[in-house]
Amino acid sequence: MIAVLSVEVRKLNRSLALLLAVAAPMLIAVFAFAMLLRSGKASEWDMWFGSGIGIWAYFMLPMSVTALTALVAHMEHGPRSWDHLRALPVPRWTLYASKAVCVIGLVGLMGLAVLVLTVGAVVLGGLIKPQVAATGALDLAAHARTLALMTAAATLMIAVQFWTAMRFASFVPGLVLGIGGTFFAVVATAAKQGVFMPWQIPVNILAQEAWRAQTALMLGGGLGLVVLAAVVVHLARREVG
Repeated sequence: MIAVLSVEVRKLNRSLALLLAVAAPMLIAVFAFAMLLRSGKASEWDMWFGSGIGIWAYFMLPMSVTALTALVAHMEHGPRSWDHLRALPVPRWTLYASKAVCVIGLVGLMGLAVLVLTVGAVVLGGLIKPQVAATGALDLAAHARTLALMTAAATLMIAVQFWTAMRFASFVPGLVLGIGGTFFAVVATAAKQGVFMPWQIPVNILAQEAWRAQTALMLGGGLGLVVLAAVVVHLARREVG
């Protein structure tokens, strides 16, 4: 498994996945920077972090998962290399499990990048316009914990998108599913049923009601791991042409 995982990491280094992993958090940081320069008064750090994490949870996270799973799958679908990979003397499930681990790992790193780049953007904006520099305590640990829980809660969404991307040679089904899921998650943010929707589950980590956050973590993380394991087993047993 370790050897297969190291190969997948090297593949990612030669793909557009790393560019996406930097670009999505950077867009959030650029937005924070622009908003700070437009602001007429200073705001606390918690406000800037809350805004950045909110954008990540509502929109950038589900869209990034959609794009990442499509990219990871296309690395094999494009050159039609599945027959070669599945003929290697390694358990088939490790081929899919390593790809899933890479996607989850990149999503986690992107969450961390949101935190780091937001700090950089707000600090830079404060240097350019000192009167609106961020105030209050800089509690990085608390916000890092929130982003880590959000990544865990996104496991179910990752499993669904991962299966779709791997199952179909065309990237269209995965993109349609991801865009549709993100759309309904955004327009139905306040719906109680949203806590059961994979693309909206991570957002509920930010909910004020404790039951929503707990349910999101249990469904998105706990059930997500079970579904992801089932996805890996199903893909490993399926014959591809």
